[in-house]
Amino acid sequence: MQALVISSPGHAEIIEVPVPVPAVGEVAIDLAFVGYCGSDLTSYRGLNPLVSYPRVPGHEIAGTIASLGSGVEGLSIGETVTVLPYFNCGKCRACRAGRPNACLYNQTMGVQREGAMTARVVVPRDKVLPIGGVRLRDAALIEPCSVGFHAVNRAQIERGETVVVLGCGMIGLGALMGSLRRGATVIAVDVSPEKLEVAKKLGAASIICTADGDVSAQIAAILPEGPDVVIEAVGTTATFLQAVDIVGQCGRIVYIGYAKHPVEYDTKQFITKELDIRGSRNAMRSDFDDVIAWLTEHPEAGDLIVSATVSLADAPTALARWDSQPGSFTKILVRLAPLD
Repeated sequence: MQALVISSPGHAEIIEVPVPVPAVGEVAIDLAFVGYCGSDLTSYRGLNPLVSYPRVPGHEIAGTIASLGSGVEGLSIGETVTVLPYFNCGKCRACRAGRPNACLYNQTMGVQREGAMTARVVVPRDKVLPIGGVRLRDAALIEPCSVGFHAVNRAQIERGETVVVLGCGMIGLGALMGSLRRGATVIAVDVSPEKLEVAKKLGAASIICTADGDVSAQIAAILPEGPDVVIEAVGTTATFLQAVDIVGQCGRIVYIGYAKHPVEYDTKQFITKELDIRGSRNAMRSDFDDVIAWLTEHPEAGDLIVSATVSLADAPTALARWDSQPGSFTKILVRLAPLD
């Protein structure tokens, strides 16, 4: 069968790979759609320190069950599913604490291990999630949305609070939707007017384009005392610092992105504002369940989020276009042809 592989930085191509067969306790899934993730783009750019080459990318998965290994129960051939693409050790401190998303030895499909940008994958039974109520295409949006939902859970957002989301890529939009599900009022900030328009249609109360001037001043005009929560979903030095500047007294900051260079803070604000500052990594099974519930209740979200759908043959070209025009795409999905 064919697969997309990032063979080296700046080079993606279609190759032939063996068709996998499920062993005991495993499930074979025919892929219908797989989304390009920001980690795939950084791998393509040679900026992902976690990836080695060549690597088949892809962990945002929508598919149907093709076959079941012996001992698998509770699933049916032909059932629509997505996949929890994180593999944890089960022994480190995070795993023992019930937080496998932060496993010290985490391996994510498409990053530290081969991904799903191909016709069929095989995964353990406990990684397979049925998705009744969500259309097949939109199942590929569950994982990226869940990363934003997890950040919302880390922030412990409550109904009536105000939230600023810095960055309206896929992860930021997940944080927006997760905040709305908690009953918060959300201000979305981004450099791209197109992405801000998507955020507005998804429910952001206000949108702020960084090209329009001082973001801090624009936020202060809406929230004179600052927001209760800031979720940073960009991963730049400027937005890391900006989160501390704009959050209100006794506020919470959650970082999803990570800056590529060390960040120098004026730590006085940590104390004078008595801030809670937290990191957020990957997602939990419960976050996936929350996203499935949200997308079931808001079927229009997928049409707003998906920017383009391409074939596997066109996937290398689409990745190159995304690299050259990152602001033009919110989500690119690759449609996979089923095996005969």
